[in-house]
Amino acid sequence: MDQRALLIKMMEASGILKSTSIKEALLTIDRKNFVLPKYMDYAYIDRPLPIGKGQTISQPSTVVFMLELLEVKKDHRVLDAGSGSGWTTALLSHLVGPEGEVVAVELLEAIKNFGEGNFNNSPYQNAVFIHGNAYKGYPQKAPFDRILVSAGAAQVPPALVSQLAPGGKLVIPLQDPEGNLLLLEKLGEDDYRKSYYPGFVFVPFVDTEE
Repeated sequence: MDQRALLIKMMEASGILKSTSIKEALLTIDRKNFVLPKYMDYAYIDRPLPIGKGQTISQPSTVVFMLELLEVKKDHRVLDAGSGSGWTTALLSHLVGPEGEVVAVELLEAIKNFGEGNFNNSPYQNAVFIHGNAYKGYPQKAPFDRILVSAGAAQVPPALVSQLAPGGKLVIPLQDPEGNLLLLEKLGEDDYRKSYYPGFVFVPFVDTEE
């Protein structure tokens, strides 16, 4: 069994990986193609890896945990806020299918270019990469069925909440003492349900206007 298969088996055995669709995405989208060349030998180790400019490609088990919370469906429109290496963008592109769309927004132009270049080597064409402030979302494409944030925020950006479609879900790491992941579900107009999952660490989610 190769290293990628072992990693997937480990995540299944631990109960983190549950969905067939996410497993298929992991088998289709090779994390090795989204890391810097000097870290390729570590691509299937369950840990974050540097991608430059102080940013990282997230730990595989953390990404899977977040995707399981999001419950992305075919034909969804998804905002990938802080798209980094492009790996989560490609996984989301697989999950939404050809009828869906992923909008990947990245603050750092060099990282946006790195992620977009990696994504362009994947089999998907249903994502658009934007150099911009993901803290503000991307209103031009709103509302979104799902929003995935891959950086830790001091608070949930109001712009992201406002761009969430009815019935939509937002997953965002919080910079709080517990290291919570927040799952925010929009049940109706001004009606939200929040669920917290502690024990995570992310690079900061930056709002350039602060």
